[in-house]
Formats: sequence, structure tokens, C-alpha cells
Amino acid sequence: MITKKEFGVTKDKKQAYLYTISGANGMEAAVTDYGAILVNLMVPDAKGEKKDLVLGYDKLADYEENGCFFGATIGRNANRIGGASFQIDGTEYRLPANENGNNLHTDFCHGFHKVLWNAEMLEDIQAVRFSYMSSDGENGFPGNLQISVTYTLLPDMGLQITYDGVSDKKTLINLTNHSYFNLGGHDAGSIVDEKITICADGFAEILPGAIPTGRILSVEATPMDLRKPKRIRDEIDADFEQLTLVQGYDHNWALNTAYGKVEKIAQVEDEKAGRVMEVYSDLPGVQFYAGNCITPQTGKGGAHYGRRSGLCLETQYFPNSVNIPEFIQPVFEAGQAYHTTTIYKFR
Repeated sequence: MITKKEFGVTKDKKQAYLYTISGANGMEAAVTDYGAILVNLMVPDAKGEKKDLVLGYDKLADYEENGCFFGATIGRNANRIGGASFQIDGTEYRLPANENGNNLHTDFCHGFHKVLWNAEMLEDIQAVRFSYMSSDGENGFPGNLQISVTYTLLPDMGLQITYDGVSDKKTLINLTNHSYFNLGGHDAGSIVDEKITICADGFAEILPGAIPTGRILSVEATPMDLRKPKRIRDEIDADFEQLTLVQGYDHNWALNTAYGKVEKIAQVEDEKAGRVMEVYSDLPGVQFYAGNCITPQTGKGGAHYGRRSGLCLETQYFPNSVNIPEFIQPVFEAGQAYHTTTIYKFR
């Protein structure tokens, strides 16, 4: 079942809506056409008790600010681009230099998370599809890009996010979802006692400013080795240069899985809450961000959010890959289909 209700009016006087998808298993996902944002994710535990597992807000006005990108669809490009510029076939494209001379998440004020998408309720598959036409030159990117994001509730306690797009010019396309998860509930406090596993033998080395160098470093014998379950608190504050550069985990892991094939890439377990989240993707990288820089603020239901009160597992192409030929490229020819799938599954 899918229900639709008014969610507020934007600053430019446009009505936004909230769509709630309810599954037979008790799971619910609420998404809004403003920013194609995931607002609520209600997941029952083994006893049937439901908790909302994603950080966010009760009001649209707060999502119009949303400095931490709670629940947001990020595009056209997720993560960072060094020097806020890139070239395609010898033509340079310049983007907003919104973080220390680099570009982060496309545009803070007019990225995909700050526009109103068209919505379609797909009752037969328990899904809501959002679509948007990003015009040639928007935020500095070439090509008229027709893009869609589809949120689907799966019968086995999963939320699937599918991205589809096509441009009329060769362009960069690299979307992700920026939800912050806390398996104890969005209002449960710190995530540092949760255990995380990432199926990756390497990670993208970064410079100050969190721009990758182009080297994939081995996780072996470092705090970055998450191949077996590790409590986040155990080494997040270790005296390890890659961690101290960004105040903890905020890196892109080079996945062992096959690019283009949807496979399990990560797992998070909260023993106290009795919940496990598995993450599936067909992309080469995942950004594990432990919420090191969440600014103290009030979230849903008056909950206090602060440092490390949620974690992100953002499936994507490697940061700055468009400027690093050795990395798999998120560049698509005119007319070439962009398609990728991410699944968050709970038990």
C-alpha cells in the first residue's frame, strides 16, 4: 500500500508530498518528492517492535537547509571532485568550489537534493519513482540528463534504490543516497558500538581535503581492515594518518565484488537492538562515513543528533574518479544508459 499526503510548501511556493510505502512484513518507507529524500524507514525487530532507523526531520523547511544531507539523493555527482573541475574529451567543466577549493556533492543549494521531482506511485511493485530533467549546464555539468530514482520495498525486509538515467551529451553521472542509519533507532545516540563489515581489501588513499591520490591502499594490518566484523569505536580514533585527516572513518572502500553485479558489500550489526543491516550494490566503491561531523541539532520527534549518531554507506564510483584515469569512470556517452541498484536489507 502507498499513501500520499502534503509535506509542506517550498520557499518558492511549490507543494511537496510525502509518500509512505507499507509492506506486509511491517516495514515502511516514507519518501518525499523534495530532493527524492528518504524521510523515514520503519523496521520491525524480531519481536515486531518498529523503529525508525534513519536520521531526518519532521518538517520540509528543515530539509530545505539539511547541511548534513540527511536521506538525500546526491547528484549529479556524489562525493568530491578535486579542484572543482574535470574534462571530457578536452573540454573543461567547472563546478561550484564549495569545499576548500573542491566540489562536494555537486551543489549545496541546487543539487538533486534541493529540487522538486516528479513522482509516480507504482502500487503493483510497492514502489515510488521520482524523475527529474537536469538541464544542460545545470551546476556546470554537460547534457540534458533525464534521471529517475525508484524506492521499492522488497518482501524480504529490504529497501531497494534504483537509479536510471540517460543524457543527450557525454557526461558524468554518479548518484548516491546519503541516509544516516542507526540500527537502535534514529534517536538512539551514538553508533560507535555497532559492528561493521565491508567486503574490501583496499581503500582510496586521501590527501588533506579528502581528495583521493589515485592509489588504492591495502587494508591489511590497519584500522581500515573491516573484512571481519569490527566495533566502530575500536579503531575509529586510532593514531593513523588517514583517519586523523577526516576525524575518523570517512573513506571510499574499493569493493571486492564484481562491478555491474548486485552483490553483498557490507553489513552492520547492533547487538543491543538485535538488528542487522546488509548492503548490496553493483558499484565499485562505498563511502563509509561514521557521522564524525554531524552538527548538534534537533531531528525527528525532538531527538538530539550529534557527532556519530548515524552512519552512511554510500554506494558510488570513487571520489574524483573523473580526474583519475586509473579508476573506473562514471562517464557515460550520449544515449548510454546509466543504471545502478543499491539494497539495504534488514534482519
